[in-house]
This record gives sequence, structure tokens and C-alpha cells, in this order.
Amino acid sequence: MPEWGYSIVDVDPDRMAKASGRDLHISPREAREICEAIRYMKLDEAIKYLERVKEKKEGVPYGRFNTNVPHHAEISSRWGIPSGRYPVKASSEIINVLKNAKANAENKGLDTEKLRIKHACAQAAMQLRNYIPRAFGRSTPFYHPLTHVEIVVEEAGN
Repeated sequence: MPEWGYSIVDVDPDRMAKASGRDLHISPREAREICEAIRYMKLDEAIKYLERVKEKKEGVPYGRFNTNVPHHAEISSRWGIPSGRYPVKASSEIINVLKNAKANAENKGLDTEKLRIKHACAQAAMQLRNYIPRAFGRSTPFYHPLTHVEIVVEEAGN
């Protein structure tokens, strides 16, 4: 079995809970932009936000990977970044990780109403390789990206 850890080091086990999704079949770029958007949100607020993204009622701002990404007025008015998308598949996978973090915090005895996302990051994992058959007996490789997502929630003091 491979061994892995979290990229955050200052974790207080009395006030924080962790969850991670490993080798998720989502784009690392979409996952990175979602994690950037939900970082420092309250946990319930982040889950509701991603549910609205799944329904395509609210978008995710794309700050880094924004080449050929269309502009949307509702994203610009809320976030101040004009470009964004509605990553449905990545949102649903990250919702599962957020619900897992909430369950882990509840199991530790933390108050789930006061949870705030302290750390959210996405890292590219290995790529699954496959082939497309082409003419004259040739083939072209294509890759399915996998992603690791880490979420750490902290019980707020107020």
C-alpha cells in the first residue's frame, strides 16, 4: 500500500478534522479552482455553494487556468474575477469529501455549525493511459487525469 500524508503541517487534533479524496476521476485544474473558491468558507456554506454550482445557478471563478474561459456577469459581480465555469463533476466529488470531513468532525465531537475550511487543496495524481485506434493501424494515446483533494476543517472560536 502506498503511504501518503497531508500537505498541511500545523494541525491541532482537538479543534480540526481532516478528509481527503484520493485518485478522484476529475480534472486537477477544475479541482484547484474549486478549492481556491471554497477556502476559508464555512463548511455548510461551501456545500450549499457547490450544490448551486452543480445546478449551474452559480459559477466558479477561474483565476489561474482561465485561457479561453468565457466571462459571466454573475461570477464577476460576486468574486471580481470575470471568467469562470460550472464544473459539475468536480463539484459533486468535492461535496463528497466535504461531507466526509463533516462526519469526521462530528465523530471527534466538534460543533458542526462552527466549522470553517482552513485548508483545501487539489494535487494532480497519476494519469490513466488509454489508446484511440486510428487509420492505417496506428493509435493515439489519451490520458484520464486523476486528482487528490485534501480538506481540513477547523472549529471557529466565535
